[in-house]
Amino acid sequence: MIDMVHKAISREYVFMKTCLVIDNVTLRPHEPETVLQDKLYALYDSKGMTVEKILRKSLDARKKNSIVYRYRVLVSVEEEDRQHLLSHDECSVYNEPEPVTFSTVKKDTRVPVVGAGPAGLFCALALSESGIGVDLYERGKPVEQRMRDIGQLKQHGILDENSNILFGEGGAGTYSDGKLVSRSASAESRWFFEKMVELGAPENILYDAKPHVGTDKLIPVLKKLRGLLEKRGCRFHFSSLLTDVSVRDDRLFSYSIDGEEIQCNPFLVLATGHSARGVYDILHHRGVNLQPKGFAVGIRVEHPVELINAIQYGESWEKKGLSAAEYRLAWKNPKTGRGVYTFCMCPGGEIVNSSSEQDMLCINGMSYSQRNGSYSNAAVVVTVHPADFGNTPHGGVEFQRTLEAAAFRLPGGGFTAPVQRVTDFVNRRESRGAVAATYSPAVSGVNMTSILPDWIYGEIAQGIVHFGRKMKGYYSDEGICAGVETRTSSPVRITRDESYQSISCSGLVPIGEGAGYAGGIVSSAVDGIRAAKKIIAYYENV
Repeated sequence: MIDMVHKAISREYVFMKTCLVIDNVTLRPHEPETVLQDKLYALYDSKGMTVEKILRKSLDARKKNSIVYRYRVLVSVEEEDRQHLLSHDECSVYNEPEPVTFSTVKKDTRVPVVGAGPAGLFCALALSESGIGVDLYERGKPVEQRMRDIGQLKQHGILDENSNILFGEGGAGTYSDGKLVSRSASAESRWFFEKMVELGAPENILYDAKPHVGTDKLIPVLKKLRGLLEKRGCRFHFSSLLTDVSVRDDRLFSYSIDGEEIQCNPFLVLATGHSARGVYDILHHRGVNLQPKGFAVGIRVEHPVELINAIQYGESWEKKGLSAAEYRLAWKNPKTGRGVYTFCMCPGGEIVNSSSEQDMLCINGMSYSQRNGSYSNAAVVVTVHPADFGNTPHGGVEFQRTLEAAAFRLPGGGFTAPVQRVTDFVNRRESRGAVAATYSPAVSGVNMTSILPDWIYGEIAQGIVHFGRKMKGYYSDEGICAGVETRTSSPVRITRDESYQSISCSGLVPIGEGAGYAGGIVSSAVDGIRAAKKIIAYYENV
């Protein structure tokens, strides 16, 4: 039965039978999804019912002695069973969503896209659906070569400023947990997920409440996407850095790649990510409107996976057949109004070096598809407002750099990360004895008080104590803090209008996280798809 769960439902089949949605069907963690059919038979006494598709799956671990997966399923039923089923509150009529379509652009058209992260790649893919050619420029390297450069950073502390965790094919999201959590149920979001599955991502991302792919699964997806785009006429230009733009009469006239000027005709899609700091300098110099934007900074906290699992699932978690546990925590200081929250939680993962500039250290978390590492980690960050860094477009970047430089210097350089036991961090004391963490190339037990401003340090310390009240064992000597995490989102917004073009430079199309309009893989990709639709509409009307 499970082979047919995600089959396409033909119009003829739907005409013969009625499709309904049944919500809140539960399975124990050890029960295979193949029993969904039999469970529905038993619940509703309807032998003419067929499970067609799983629409949603979420883990409910609120009761430790009764953990279940909750399903929303699409079923087809005989017409005579329809009214009987609709008498149940959890049953409803299925409304098939409208498909995403792209008009064909007949003209011989090419659009330059700078940045091969989710925004740039899916903008290129959407443009290619209309027959528009794309020149895709990426400062980093193809994912295969990028892996080797990241290996040099992890093993030897040698940073390539253009090929690392943040820059290269796939963008920063490639070397994270591959989280595909989205708050949007938009048509563009569905299209993104469907394309990811077509490209080799696991099918369960279509219905998991918290879908993730993992770095190991994202890499082959990226290779397949590159191949598809190349077949459609997309030209990839790796190791190609945007070095300038030219603006005339508030319109983009040209852009320069590695010093070579190329005239625009008429668009340039800018999808350079939240860490392409040089791009902000270029735009500011050329008079493009930028605005300061709030973000968050802090540390990353790591615990043994067994501890987090026991906290979330109960002491007998090993018998329940569950994967590494997740958590999400937040606390707002009633005195200051600032929020402290966990971000980018990586179950069964590791802490990684996400630096992009020499003599500056920032970190992140990642995990593989199986999430089977021995430790789990998450950022613990505090909100930073534009007023905290002078309310200027470049103030946020300089604030980040100040923290990263301090984190690099304190342990002695060489991209050694400062670490501290959670209890010592809260009590502002250096950790004695060896302090281990999953980070490479090396860690050093220090007192991180001098790295973070006191108003950030104090907020995070209070937040950790509060989190320990929610999750007994979180605030303990088993937890390790590592610093610093600064690249949660862009500190700059490149302002744009409804056409997705810069308000001060028509033809410039800033998208994704670097433009300040997205936060994560899915929202960045969706932003790219929507920008592509605006560009397609323009060419339809000229």
